[in-house]
Amino acid sequence: MKLFAITVLGAGMALAQAPAAAPAAPAAVPPAAVSAPPTKVAVIQIQAALAATKEGQKAAAELEVKLSPRKKDLDGKQAEIKELQERLQRGGNTLSDSAKEDLTRNIDAKTKSYNRELEDAQAELEQEQQKVVGALGQKMMAVIDKYAQQNGFAIVLDVSSQTTPVLYASNTVDITKDVIDLYDKTVFTPTAASKPAPPAPATPKPAATAPAAASKPAAAPAAAPAKKQ
Repeated sequence: MKLFAITVLGAGMALAQAPAAAPAAPAAVPPAAVSAPPTKVAVIQIQAALAATKEGQKAAAELEVKLSPRKKDLDGKQAEIKELQERLQRGGNTLSDSAKEDLTRNIDAKTKSYNRELEDAQAELEQEQQKVVGALGQKMMAVIDKYAQQNGFAIVLDVSSQTTPVLYASNTVDITKDVIDLYDKTVFTPTAASKPAPPAPATPKPAATAPAAASKPAAAPAAAPAKKQ
């Protein structure tokens, strides 16, 4: 019995002195799948895209309306100069030298004035066009960026200009039309046509009053019976 107690006690001391077992290592977590970086290349004709969007067409139409009075005035002055030149040519043998000189000076003065106004009009047109291109261009760049990310394009080259160093590009990588469609769907908001005002409710007609029933004439009193003689 004493031998058994010593054996058990020795076993217990051995267990107490033994180092604790290391905790099990956590299961390895597989690394998240890394998406491959975009590698495709596309080309776009940015100037044509801006002009072909619905917003670009709307801006062009508004600009034409805005500058229409000035264009009409210039066309009228150009026609006047042409008419004076034709008069000078027709009167080459009939007009006096002084009349020719006066007509020539008049033509020169009107031509100089016309050219100055034409340059001013062209400068104004370019300035207005730059404003439109600047406003639409920022929106277009956002659309191109969105389209490229959604379709895995790493590079988009603008081939509108002849100076772009692109010697060849297949039509299959031209995203101009797709970008125009995306622009019109996500950016362009047509001005809602003013809805016609709802028709005013019809003024209720007064209820038809039934004609008063004609009162029957009171019955004439019965004649008194004649007295017997």
